[in-house]
Amino acid sequence: MADSTQSRSDAFALTRWSVVVAASAGDEEAARPALVALCDIYWYPLYAFARRRGRSAADAEDLVQGFFARLVEKRDLGAADRERGRFRAFLLGAFQHFMANDRRDAQALKRGGGQRVVSLDSAEAEERYGLEPSHGETPERSFDRAWAHAVLSRAMERLEARQVEKRRGELFEQLRSVLGGAAPSTAELAQATGLGEGAVRVAVHRLRKAYGRALRDEIADTVDDAQAVDAELAALREALAS
Repeated sequence: MADSTQSRSDAFALTRWSVVVAASAGDEEAARPALVALCDIYWYPLYAFARRRGRSAADAEDLVQGFFARLVEKRDLGAADRERGRFRAFLLGAFQHFMANDRRDAQALKRGGGQRVVSLDSAEAEERYGLEPSHGETPERSFDRAWAHAVLSRAMERLEARQVEKRRGELFEQLRSVLGGAAPSTAELAQATGLGEGAVRVAVHRLRKAYGRALRDEIADTVDDAQAVDAELAALREALAS
């Protein structure tokens, strides 16, 4: 039992967020790529939050870029204490503080004096924001839903990579529709894959289990404690249901 506990502890010590938190102790070289990767994944939830707060598209982009530039370049990680072990909570809290009290980095970036940390596609951002509910939506709810969709997207990417690695890429493409939306019938999938219906049911069951693992792994990469994974999954379901 002790070995199993140690193994789980080691795994969480190596997640992206744990590496970023370690930057507060001066391990900048290890933290920078991990932080940039997280920023690149989660820029849109912050963009949606800023837009819902009434900022223009251009201002929202400047704020997001300025905020990430400050995190990465200035190592402004004082709020990233281990007691707030969720990247989502840290990200939103730090961004709110940045918007309210320190927009100088964003203004410098707008004048060309800052570095673009993430590849933020303005047209894509506005297209996505245009699909958001137009009424009765708080900035926090917009952020949470955008965060949830980012997690789902990343989990699907993880799953696809794992299936390709196992040489199941073609079957994955044929079955991926069962993971969301209106899925084809078992008979239709059997015809598409050339498998018997029994084999299709087994393959679908395995794929759904693999997707669940990929989703947990994606969540685990943004928390600092294994016990927080279930809580974040519950928050994700709530965000998608709202």
